[in-house]
Amino acid sequence: MACEGCTTAPQLNFDFSMAFQPIYDAGAGRVWGYEALVRGMSGEGAFEVLSQVSPEQRYRFDQDCRVKAIELASRLFPAGENLMLSINFMPKAVYEPAACLRATLLAAKRRSFPMSSIMFEFTENEEVADTAHLTNIITEYRRHGFTTAVDDFGAGHAGLGLLVDFQPDLIKIDMLLIRGIDTSPARQAVVAGIVGIARDLDITLLAEGIETEAEFRVLRAAGIRLFQGYWFAKPAFEELPPVWSDSVTVRP
Repeated sequence: MACEGCTTAPQLNFDFSMAFQPIYDAGAGRVWGYEALVRGMSGEGAFEVLSQVSPEQRYRFDQDCRVKAIELASRLFPAGENLMLSINFMPKAVYEPAACLRATLLAAKRRSFPMSSIMFEFTENEEVADTAHLTNIITEYRRHGFTTAVDDFGAGHAGLGLLVDFQPDLIKIDMLLIRGIDTSPARQAVVAGIVGIARDLDITLLAEGIETEAEFRVLRAAGIRLFQGYWFAKPAFEELPPVWSDSVTVRP
């Protein structure tokens, strides 16, 4: 089955690559996986890269990001470590879920990268009016064994209403709810509520944007196991940075 984007999307007129930021599993004391973050060829940030993407190129860019992330991860990930690769995707760039997965599936097959080691995350900051379409995307991705995640949860368009329509495998709590949580009873109460909802719906939680040990300690005590942020490691261009935690350098 063909889709509009597959047949009409123009090629990109610029190059890009990926940086990788680790996701730390505090329960296991090891790296759980890495998020692939788009970067310019000289390390320019995501905003500078995305500003070059025209509406007509959105589908092609989304597809090329997936392939680039898988190709780099297959080269960088240590063999036998069972690490997750987190890839951002744009729901509005997916026309027909099954057809739009072809490039991803081919890249994974070509690199012998396990489907079960790929997590697709979409940001709550991208307004999705057609929740049925998003549900179809999630259903198709799960059918292939991919993990699904909502990024920036708590600071975007949908909020808790998103969880009524469908339940992802993982939620990444936005840094706006994390920053200074050790001194904010209000943030602690909101996060405690999210922890309870996630537990009832069998959804894994990840706290992103951790910048201090105090933030980490409060969130760990709240029952969160997965963490990401500068306190553990900054993204590294086409490399896997070591993780700093509890005064110990942790590698995958």
